[in-house]
Amino acid sequence: MSSNGPLVETIHLKKYFPIKQGLLQREVARVHAVDDVTLQVFEGETVGLVGESGCGKSTLGRTIVRLLEPTEGDVQFEGHSIAKLGRRALQPLRREMQMVFQDPYASLNPRKRVGSIIDGPMKIHRTAGKKDRRKRVQELLEIVGLSPEHYNRFPHEFSGGQRQRIGVARALALRPKLIVADEPVSALDVSIQAQMINLLEELQNDFKLTYLFIAHDLGVVRHVSDRIAVMYLGKLVELSPAEELYTRPIMPYTEALLSAVPIPDPDLSEQRHRIVLEGDVPSPIYPPSGCRFHPRCRYATEICSQVEPPLADYGNGHLAACHHPLNVDAQTLQRVAVAPETPRAADETALPEDSSGDSTPVPSG
Repeated sequence: MSSNGPLVETIHLKKYFPIKQGLLQREVARVHAVDDVTLQVFEGETVGLVGESGCGKSTLGRTIVRLLEPTEGDVQFEGHSIAKLGRRALQPLRREMQMVFQDPYASLNPRKRVGSIIDGPMKIHRTAGKKDRRKRVQELLEIVGLSPEHYNRFPHEFSGGQRQRIGVARALALRPKLIVADEPVSALDVSIQAQMINLLEELQNDFKLTYLFIAHDLGVVRHVSDRIAVMYLGKLVELSPAEELYTRPIMPYTEALLSAVPIPDPDLSEQRHRIVLEGDVPSPIYPPSGCRFHPRCRYATEICSQVEPPLADYGNGHLAACHHPLNVDAQTLQRVAVAPETPRAADETALPEDSSGDSTPVPSG
């Protein structure tokens, strides 16, 4: 991580989508897509952003690069606020932040040739002349594993994996510092996924890139991420170094997600207890009070429905928002900084300590 502060940071970021009805199109409700998310991404690292479909991952990524206007809160890039910048002021920043979209079939204009698609950003930002742009596009095609001869072909002539490589080349055209990869491998075959992940890792080293890697597959995220952030219903519920999240999940929702990750060893897979979450995901229009996960949580007690848990630091950069944290010993609980409005949380989540120092959650009540 950089010692000079984060490359990009969201501060209490909110993004709501209004629901309008009637002849006068009055706002009757709001979809709470991203609700009070504070997250830092440091230069040179990869932060994986995971969660169920509809939890707000893609909306957060699009708001960070200002494809969507934030409702409240702030987005800072290299220490400067960009949340309120207008279109003209944002244009120089577009060179520093690019996005790789999820669907390689929908993100490329079918009427344009590959060369025109990739050199579009260079043409808009006037970073090179016509001859230099062509040369640069052919170099980028080689870098992402395609042939320079593909310059004059149309997107429909390529497979899904090749189209995604074109999308990556377009994102690299302006030499950005940050790339938001919105589920870049979810639409690809498993064998192609490995190739794309390896390509992204190579490009990160060669171009000194910083990634916000959005995905719902925890198995994929583990191999590419330095830190992993877990979202649920618009909220950031856990943030941890990658390996620690897999060995010591604190939030029950994270525990349930990890139990669904396939294990290639059939013997280990049979021994593992699969946690099946009951009920449906609550509506983001009317999210539950308190902890948003409490209607589906097997450890939930009365306080979970009444008080929203803050993101508490459990050491080693491991943050989690839970009244009944898992895999935490009594000593750690005692030194966790809990927000003033939830003084009961530490008392109600006290864990018995044994001689080995291990602990199990003890629901209160």
